[in-house]
Amino acid sequence: MFNIQDGRGVRRFAAGLAVLSLIALIVTAYLLANVNREQEILQRLIVHLPESDLAVAEELSGDLNLQSSLSFLLVLNAVGTTIAFAVVVRGYVSSEQNLRDVKVYSTDILASMDAGVITTDRNGKMTSINPSGRNLLQCDDDFIGRPLSAIDEQHALLATICEEVGTYHHPIRDRDYVVHQNGHRKTLRAGCTLLRNRRSDEIGTVIHVRDVSEKALIEERLRRMERYMGLGSLAAGLQHEIKNPLSALSLHIQLLCERFATKDDDTEVTESLDVLHTEVKRINNVLDGFRNYATATQIGRSSVDVPMLIEKLVRLLRPEAEKRCVKLCVELPKEIVGLIQADSVGIEQVLLNLALNGMAAMPEGGVLTFSVSRQSDCVRIDVADTGNGIPPDIQSKIFDPYFTTRNEGTGMGLALCDKIIRQHDGSIDFQSTERTDQQAGRTVFSIRLPLQSS
Repeated sequence: MFNIQDGRGVRRFAAGLAVLSLIALIVTAYLLANVNREQEILQRLIVHLPESDLAVAEELSGDLNLQSSLSFLLVLNAVGTTIAFAVVVRGYVSSEQNLRDVKVYSTDILASMDAGVITTDRNGKMTSINPSGRNLLQCDDDFIGRPLSAIDEQHALLATICEEVGTYHHPIRDRDYVVHQNGHRKTLRAGCTLLRNRRSDEIGTVIHVRDVSEKALIEERLRRMERYMGLGSLAAGLQHEIKNPLSALSLHIQLLCERFATKDDDTEVTESLDVLHTEVKRINNVLDGFRNYATATQIGRSSVDVPMLIEKLVRLLRPEAEKRCVKLCVELPKEIVGLIQADSVGIEQVLLNLALNGMAAMPEGGVLTFSVSRQSDCVRIDVADTGNGIPPDIQSKIFDPYFTTRNEGTGMGLALCDKIIRQHDGSIDFQSTERTDQQAGRTVFSIRLPLQSS
């Protein structure tokens, strides 16, 4: 998985040492052979020399004996060099084995990590990637040696932060981005730091990527809960400060309507009073909806069969669906999913609201699908439409009170759905893809409710 540099320097040193040792042995053998040959020649000459020249011959023989001693020292040097070479080779083999062990350990450690780890060189080309990284980025080892921009364009942020770190030499932490894989929306969190060698030279970057979809989902639920908790006291204040003056205003408008009802020539005044009465009534309805959302009320619970509840809802929706050219589909499991302890009216209100929103998202017709499944200790209900999808820039706001994209909407529907599901200790989330020229849009709201304990 890694492009680790081999020990070429050590091998060159060992090879040079071996060559020097071999040369030393050859020179030593040559010198020994030379000395032996010269001694044989000298012995032959001594036999034929006169006595007057024997002293000179003996001095020459002593010099040759000294050369023989030097040759012996050369032999010892060659033996020492050979031993040193053997020690170097042994150390080299041991270091190679340790390097292989370290490589195996690092590979196993990176393979066991949930986060993806990608390394690049100074030019931004990938040099390694662990199994989790291949899974998260949907790529394989064929991408090694290629730039980060060669990966799916959904991961373009990785190339951006890699270039930024290479330019400014500052690490980057926790950059979130969203990808869609196999029809699912995932939130990935990426970071990048410089990669240095043992001499502290910059040789590339290290990028880490984690799947934080669950964490992002929990954070979003916490933000919704914080908004909900803050609205409780606000609802009480609005109820007291606005509701009472509105009641008095409504009463006086009613009295004025009764007084001008006997006069036929005050049409303009009557119309104005009707407008005032309608607007006061609308403000009262808004306050009531806000109160219902923000106040914590106890719900009545009973055993509810979810498939039966959905079948009842589909019968109720069928006339409206036929009018809008929407096809209703129900996908129920063959096995029994179990009962839930819930307020059937509240759950029906949630499903009805999701269904009406789904049909409103398909003005030219489409398919609205209800599906039920069991997941461990909870029941999952999916409401899917084939509309235009929800734009990414507003997906974080759709559960906010009074947020709506329709002129006739109040923006409280999904906020109330979120509140009702949370009151049942459940969760509601969604996944949406916008319609493009290549693919149809699709939005799926998923509700999870705990099963009734046996």
